[in-house]
Amino acid sequence: MLNQQTRAIDANVPEAVELTRLGVSGAAEAIRRGEISAENYVSALLAKARRKEGLRAFITLDEPGALSAAREADKARAKGVNAPLLGVPLGIKDSYLTAGVRTSLGVGALKDFQPTEDADAVATLKAAGAIVLGKTNLVELSYGLTGENGPYGQVGNPHAPDHVTGGSSSGSAAAVAAGLAPATLGGDTIGSIRVPASLCGVVGFKPTTRRWPRGGVAPISHTLDTTGVFARGVEDCVLIDQVVTGAPAAELDCRADLKGTRFAFAPRQYLNAVDPEVEARFRNTLLRLAEAGAEIVEIDLGGDFQALALRTTWSLFFRETKASLSDFLERHAIPVAFEDLHVGLRAGVKDAWDHFVIPGAPGYLSEQAYHALTADRLAVKERMSEIFTRHGAHALIFPTTPCTAPRVERQMQFTVGDQEVDFRVLANNTIPASAAGLPGVSLPIGLDSHDLPIGLELDGPESEDRALLGLAARVEKALRARQ
Repeated sequence: MLNQQTRAIDANVPEAVELTRLGVSGAAEAIRRGEISAENYVSALLAKARRKEGLRAFITLDEPGALSAAREADKARAKGVNAPLLGVPLGIKDSYLTAGVRTSLGVGALKDFQPTEDADAVATLKAAGAIVLGKTNLVELSYGLTGENGPYGQVGNPHAPDHVTGGSSSGSAAAVAAGLAPATLGGDTIGSIRVPASLCGVVGFKPTTRRWPRGGVAPISHTLDTTGVFARGVEDCVLIDQVVTGAPAAELDCRADLKGTRFAFAPRQYLNAVDPEVEARFRNTLLRLAEAGAEIVEIDLGGDFQALALRTTWSLFFRETKASLSDFLERHAIPVAFEDLHVGLRAGVKDAWDHFVIPGAPGYLSEQAYHALTADRLAVKERMSEIFTRHGAHALIFPTTPCTAPRVERQMQFTVGDQEVDFRVLANNTIPASAAGLPGVSLPIGLDSHDLPIGLELDGPESEDRALLGLAARVEKALRARQ
């Protein structure tokens, strides 16, 4: 319930509506109009985050800093300042540097580290009036897909805390799904935004690679890394994208139909080893989109496509880690060496580093093999490009993850259908867009029989992010109209 002070400020908001249910656009508009105060809004989110601390969505809540910034935002509004995100608090993945706010990268060795600079995306959002609410939990050094973290704890899925959130941006997805923040920043190398968005039932947007700034964000792969955002709706992703990139403001297409839209559907590649409930929901969604006027065309990307995309992407992921992360640590004067991070990793991550990441390790690629990946990646890009050029599709459509969130105790190995798989399968469908550098949006499309979210991904042409977001907004509206 809105408290007495907030109701006095906002007589137009129904008493039953909680402040914590506001999205980015709604909160920004309410603050701009003086209907709510930024201080009350931040206070409500902080209180809810404290009540939900068992989810471990945040590593750090910057209560004093967030409240102080909120009071300043309220003063600025009273003076007529009209910034697009004035007074809106956001959660920031703890791989982003934040000036004066602890940045751990998810490792215990940096539990007391406070940077003196902001990551580029954070600085841009703050300049637009946004407030850093706190730093969200993640898999150590963003190296995982389930949400496990040794020093700071396993992040719980708000829909079922004994199930995983997905990773590596686990806390960012959980914070939005639990109503602890209207939006959060994350990072995506092979699916670390889209996978947790799918498993937690929120919207996750991975921009075209290098379209968003990556400066000041701990890397894995300079080829694949992408920063991005989680929100409850596409509209909020559009606003954040506009601010971060400086793109001109654009009105979303408000039609609830999809006439003139063509989706490509590649079952041979994207429905391989998919849970029957997920496939059934996906196919039902295709029918609903067709009822809304969309054309669905079935395509085949080739029998070798999935193996090529997976091998190329995982190889880049492992091979570029040491050089990318070492450079980041040195460039930003972070008080820990790569070797110290390696020694302190929990067993699962350290085993992967010992086998693939450390030069001389059994799986470490030679220079010749590494450079050969350029041609392999180009082959993936060319196949993906044909979806839009040869087949005339506006987007490729598929289930974001092949299953809903596995149980925490079975997060490393679990069953999809009747097949035993390991955690890497969670990124099987997100990896091709990562290899090709394409933009992707994951949208929630319902729940399975255990009330766990199912995600739908749309991938668009390179650099056509705004068109993809506009299409995602139409899909979101069309599906809501046909519930």
